[in-house]
Amino acid sequence: MAKVENKSKQNPKLQQTILKDGRASLYLEYYLGRSETPVLDEEGNQVYYTTGAMAGKPKYKIKHARKKENLNLYIWVHPRNQQERIQNRNTLALAEKTRFEREQQFLEDREGYKFKKDTNFNFFDYFQQKIDMSKRAYSYKSGMKVALRRFQAFLAETPRYSVYANYIRPDQLNPEMMSDYADYLMARGKGAGPQTIFMRFKRIINMALEEEILRKDPCKGVSIKADKLTLNKDILSPEEIEKLLNTHYPHENPVMQRAFILTLYTGIRFCDIKLLTYRNIDYVNKTMRFEQHKTRGLSNSNIVITPLSDAILAIIGYPSANTDLDSLIFDLPSYHTCLASLKKWVKRAGINKKISWHCGRHSFAVNLLRSGTNIKTVQTLMGHAKIEMTSRYLHVIDSDKVEAIDGLGPIGYTEKYSTKGYSAEDRKRMSENCKGGVRFRGKRNVSEDSDSEEIAV
Repeated sequence: MAKVENKSKQNPKLQQTILKDGRASLYLEYYLGRSETPVLDEEGNQVYYTTGAMAGKPKYKIKHARKKENLNLYIWVHPRNQQERIQNRNTLALAEKTRFEREQQFLEDREGYKFKKDTNFNFFDYFQQKIDMSKRAYSYKSGMKVALRRFQAFLAETPRYSVYANYIRPDQLNPEMMSDYADYLMARGKGAGPQTIFMRFKRIINMALEEEILRKDPCKGVSIKADKLTLNKDILSPEEIEKLLNTHYPHENPVMQRAFILTLYTGIRFCDIKLLTYRNIDYVNKTMRFEQHKTRGLSNSNIVITPLSDAILAIIGYPSANTDLDSLIFDLPSYHTCLASLKKWVKRAGINKKISWHCGRHSFAVNLLRSGTNIKTVQTLMGHAKIEMTSRYLHVIDSDKVEAIDGLGPIGYTEKYSTKGYSAEDRKRMSENCKGGVRFRGKRNVSEDSDSEEIAV
């Protein structure tokens, strides 16, 4: 049986984990020291040993700190032939060489519980470098840039941190600063915006922790809570959509308008509609099939298939015989340019709402639910992996119910035969007589006129 040999004073030690397939995975285990915590009783007093050689001495709880590093090297637990034995020998030799190199580095450069890293650089440059190196969608990079700009604005606008407005080292980030940054975001944002920005910022912090640029997490214990089940964006009602479609003005952008109409009637995101080609449209079966760019590789509900009506197909347009099916349907400029055109269109329509492109997607879901569409159907059309994401639109529907009841107006009602003033015995006898079809003519303790009341709701 192949077994890793260790010497007691080696640090790190070469260890192995037995796998189900008959192999063992090799890893290094670093011993980083120990910490002692006094053992206290229920009243908070130090506990002492009462017997044995330690009698009279204080008790301490010992905690050993260790760290593991996977080597991605494997050996056969029970080698069956000469080839597997040679493979084990070569793998163990490589693992021991790696262990020795790590040991020298650990002894020479160790600082506290982390390896010493060069942190004498601008955290802003590190943040921007991670954004530039990311292969995620444009919307992801744009959101990360917002998080960077907000953090820079926070430092510049806060007197105690203004010295870091242009340059801050990673080791200068601390929990107090992160807590103030979270308060800054909540004071200047609403809805899920502050939480989203802070989560994007924490992604970069986690990267720095993984690369051991940061020794401790400055964001530990700092969080921003947001009600994810409540929709905080403005939506367009069917009447407002109709009003928008009938609004035209000189120098309007018809390509942008057609693209936004498609979002209103299919729920497609801007990042997906910008990449939409004629190959995504099945004109025979009247469907649109595309892969969501935002959740590519992250969700099982990544592919969305949406039925299309003749009216929507007319908005999309039909390709000619010479049209390349891989060509874009909508030749759109940047998101900010489209957003500026959209806001102008909404303003010209006389709609006093803050409408972004994503509001069109929200409007699609809410209007479907208002029309009685099943929530599971809406979830499929929206491409949501979990129904919880779709259920937040139900809160808008609930508010519509409240407005509908309130719209009934006041209720004018006057009690003519009030039971006030009757004794308990009289009311009981009146109830029994009414069950038998006999009108009660009992004696009242007060006059009928004094009991008239009008109820207005």
